[in-house]
Amino acid sequence: MANTYETSRMTTPLPPLRPVPLDGRGPEDVVVDSAGRVLTGVEDGRILRLAPFPEGPEEGSAGTPRAEVIARTGGRPLGLEPLADGGVLVCDARRGLLRVEPSDGTVRTLADTVDGAPLRFCSNAVAAADGTVYFSVSSRRYPLEDWLGDILEHTGTGHLVRLRPGGTPEVVLDGLQFANGVALAPDESFVTVAETGSRRLTRLWLTGPRTGQQDVLADDLPGYPDNMSRGPGGLFWVALAGPRSASLDRLHRTKPALRHAAWSVARRVRPRPGPLAGVMGIDSSGRVVHDLRRRSPDYRMVTSVCEHGGHLVLGSLHERALAVCELPSPPRD
Repeated sequence: MANTYETSRMTTPLPPLRPVPLDGRGPEDVVVDSAGRVLTGVEDGRILRLAPFPEGPEEGSAGTPRAEVIARTGGRPLGLEPLADGGVLVCDARRGLLRVEPSDGTVRTLADTVDGAPLRFCSNAVAAADGTVYFSVSSRRYPLEDWLGDILEHTGTGHLVRLRPGGTPEVVLDGLQFANGVALAPDESFVTVAETGSRRLTRLWLTGPRTGQQDVLADDLPGYPDNMSRGPGGLFWVALAGPRSASLDRLHRTKPALRHAAWSVARRVRPRPGPLAGVMGIDSSGRVVHDLRRRSPDYRMVTSVCEHGGHLVLGSLHERALAVCELPSPPRD
């Protein structure tokens, strides 16, 4: 049974953020490799690797981690996934699912079509222990530059795709509302995908009596879930790209023609993201462990979050920096 977010639950302020400036815009996803180095991709196609952060990177601490370019995809990298053998999966919004070798910068295409159609808007990926990759396709209708069109029109053309070693991509979940972050349960019994347009985490069971069945891990979230990661303790970290909008909820209940008209206006205006940074920590049962939000006019549109060394590292499609904050203790029940 889906866990519905309780609006009466008290949130905890997200601790103050320390920006980590980058030579590039839009570090949409952030991940940490086995050596404790942070990886991210920026809009000009570069994959950056940052030296391990200083111990206790508090607000105003001296020193900015050094960044090196480990590859250039020639497209627009979004979701990243470090692999056990040292390689890195890259979801490129223009090129598809790629594999990068940090040792020499080699970029290899793993998938650029699904069911005979070009793979556009590949968003986020995760790899299972047996080498199977699950990755999301946010929209078959809109490219990255027009992501807001998919959210407003509520098209439901997103996919969750499975790529087995030596196999071809196969759609395992269809009709998703802007499929985004992807994560595996600690025991790999299920894979969950964030449906940004519906403010929920959808789950596909991979083992046990419910194998192949779909349900909802967490529903009615207080914002629009973006990328996901799994923390050292098995907690799912979910970035909230923006707060829940009552007007958008109402728009989604109107006719398609009205939703299309709303997008026609928005594509000319291109509204700026609101000044709110938010992330959530959700366990494998769908229980909310952390709900962290703060007004942050200097760091907008948090699209990714990962836990590292007692801190949270945040990324943004909008900013020219990462952000770091302390990981607070869970609130008492």
